Amino acid sequence: MAEKKTKATKATAAYDKLRTDLKAGTPENAYIFYGEEIYLRERYVEELRQLLVPAGFEEFNYHRLQGKGLTMQQLAETVEAMPMMAEHTLVTVTDLDIFKLDESSRTSLMEILSDVPEYCVLVFIYDTLSYKRDGKMKKLCAVLDKAVQEVEFAEQERAALVKWVRRRFAAAGKDIDSAAVEHLLFTCGTLMTDLVSEIGKISSYAKGQSVTVADINAVATPVLDAQVFDMTRCITDGRYDDAARVLGELLRMQTEPIMILAAIGKELRRLYTARMALDEKKDKAWLKQLWNMKSDYPAELLLKAARKVDHNWCRMAVQNCQVLDRRMKSEKGMDNEAELKLFLVELAGRR
Repeated sequence: MAEKKTKATKATAAYDKLRTDLKAGTPENAYIFYGEEIYLRERYVEELRQLLVPAGFEEFNYHRLQGKGLTMQQLAETVEAMPMMAEHTLVTVTDLDIFKLDESSRTSLMEILSDVPEYCVLVFIYDTLSYKRDGKMKKLCAVLDKAVQEVEFAEQERAALVKWVRRRFAAAGKDIDSAAVEHLLFTCGTLMTDLVSEIGKISSYAKGQSVTVADINAVATPVLDAQVFDMTRCITDGRYDDAARVLGELLRMQTEPIMILAAIGKELRRLYTARMALDEKKDKAWLKQLWNMKSDYPAELLLKAARKVDHNWCRMAVQNCQVLDRRMKSEKGMDNEAELKLFLVELAGRR
């Protein structure tokens, strides 16, 4: 736990330093940008471009390279190319797995990183590839520690995310209260990358000044976890037909049955723990800590759903889900869609 907290603190410090350096106009010479929050990553690449490359001179001073097939000679030539009618160049390299380079290329890369010209800012972007250090390559890691600023663009803290959502709606001429923001984040997830388009749709749809939960439900595209929560809630409410409708929609969207079952399993385990919280007189704070929830909203929804089922039903649901999961992964020729539908019927029938 302490190690995880230390990594999180280090990542936050690197992100804050990037923001401070860009505001001061003093970026580092080499960066590694990675993480799931694509929106933020693209935003800061664009800020670097605006800071370093004068408008109209992008062709000469903004060089975008793809990692696949890139040689270290090409990279070195690009990094060393002098700026034209400007003070700086910006070089981005997308999806170069630096820890899988052969020894010769790795040595050349270390030489490049150790001597990036003052006029150049070099950014390695991890988009489709994930970035993870290989601690066995001690020389490369040492160079990275000395010459490269690693910045992880991770999911934002809740308070900052809520403020950002409100700013996005305000820019579209709409207001949104705290309850509606929490429902949006529960329904659509907490990545800015996904929320940008959802906020745009909802703002265009909403007729009034204030965005409502009904507006969100009308046009937003729910994430899988939200759809599965809706499905299990329909079952606990005794609305099997509605649960079957949600499952049918997921299957029509060609969501893999094993993925649906995994999400159902997670939701049933959460529901089981919520039932345990009620039985043992624990509050929502216990549930939030157990599942690392960032707000009260999902905890309150879980506790509300758990009041409609008993301990035995929850235990049966979790156990039967585990059995079906093992069967799906081991039995050949199984009709997974049909088995999912039968599982829902079983849950509804045993309720």
